[in-house]
Amino acid sequence: MTAPVFVVDTLPDTRLYVLDGPEGRHAVSVKRLQPGEDVVLTDGRGHWLDGVVRAVEGKDRLTVETSAPHEDPTPAPSITVVQALPKGDRGELAVETMTETGVDAIVPWAASRCITQWKGDRGLKALGKWRTTAREAGKQSRRTRFPEVADLMTSKQVAALLATADFAAVLHEDRDHPSGALATAELPREGTIVLVVGPEGGVSPEELALFEAAGARPYRLGPSVLRTSTAGTAAAALVLGRTGRWS
Repeated sequence: MTAPVFVVDTLPDTRLYVLDGPEGRHAVSVKRLQPGEDVVLTDGRGHWLDGVVRAVEGKDRLTVETSAPHEDPTPAPSITVVQALPKGDRGELAVETMTETGVDAIVPWAASRCITQWKGDRGLKALGKWRTTAREAGKQSRRTRFPEVADLMTSKQVAALLATADFAAVLHEDRDHPSGALATAELPREGTIVLVVGPEGGVSPEELALFEAAGARPYRLGPSVLRTSTAGTAAAALVLGRTGRWS
């Protein structure tokens, strides 16, 4: 098994580092780490170092002997998923599985057909849950570079984002609107790829026209219709494989 990952604000510059607080509590009380076991410390931005537990104190504190720091290269092409707000806890499910798959950024989108609405304190709380989920899923999947979860975007803001992408796709299946197969689309090996996932009710004609004007074409994944909470993960996996990031 690979070493468990723990997050620190800044990588330590000393040989011995004390991991405490919530991360230390998780290491001691949940993971039950013992002296001699390996760990990885990361800032979640691609910087990390190996460590070995040297001492455990109480229920929330351990001393780690660290190695020289490393930095993982920025993945190319970068993959951003614009995720329309799902109902209930399916938003956290989508963030969790997309993080585990390898998505680099996630953009919450207030699509016109979304039943869920993020407003006021409730919206800030929901956004916080998405960001916490990305962090925890990043640790669970042994990532050292966690996906950025952006602030909630409107359709106009999403269109502006799509206009800057090297490849932009709207996952959309409609017999009255032609779409290409994402499995055969010509994808860049560098730059940015943005995938738009609509709500359960689908992307509206007005939004589709707005996104197409920004350079995003409609694409389909396959013959079956996926839920909004799984479509982003499936599309990202396809793109990761086809661009060589999973090679």
